[in-house]
Parts: sequence; C-alpha cells; structure tokens
Amino acid sequence: MDRVRGLGRVEEGAEPDYRFTLANERTFLAWVRTALALIAGGVAVAQYLPDLGTPVVRALIGVGLVALGTALAALSHRRWRRTERAMRLGQALPANPQIPLLAFGVTAVAVAALVLVVLDTR
Repeated sequence: MDRVRGLGRVEEGAEPDYRFTLANERTFLAWVRTALALIAGGVAVAQYLPDLGTPVVRALIGVGLVALGTALAALSHRRWRRTERAMRLGQALPANPQIPLLAFGVTAVAVAALVLVVLDTR
C-alpha cells in the first residue's frame, strides 16, 4: 500500500524527475477543471435553459452532467495517486477509466440534447 504524507503525497519508491510529477499534477488539474465545467453545465441546463422539451428531460440532462462531473472529480485524485506511484516504482502507467467515462457520458448527454432540439422544432 502507498505510504502517504501530508495531503496525499506518495513516498513509496524513488523520487521521479520533477517534470513528470508536475505534468501529472497538471493532468490532475485538467481533470478537475473538466469536472467543474460539467457540473456548472449541468446546473445551467437544469436551472436556466429555456423551456426546451419537457422539464423531466432537461432535469435528466442536468443531473447527468452533474453526476458525470462528480465521478470525474472523484476519479481524478485516484488517477493522480496511481500514476505517481507507478512513476516512483518504474512501472507502466495504469489504465485510465476516466477517458471512456467522459467520452460515453458526453455522448449520452449530447444525444439527449439532440432529442430535445428535434422534439422542440416539431
């Protein structure tokens, strides 16, 4: 198991090149920014989208975006820690479940939005 110090710093293995550690942190922050954008988009859809389609579908799109953003935020720390550990131990980087989650989640929301737009034009 990881030995952790402070705010989740992994101390196991050898200290990697600082550039890789900083790149890992930038990637973590990018995932957090993406999560925040999804959450903000979900709130905006649920609260401020004009009457487009039924309120239930708008609410589902909003909840879907917020749930997707929440999942990405939660997974981002796990990804950062696993990547840091792999770098320290000289192992291959671990698989990343966030990429398919984001791709399929955004696709599902886009399809729901498309349905709303098509239904509204009729």
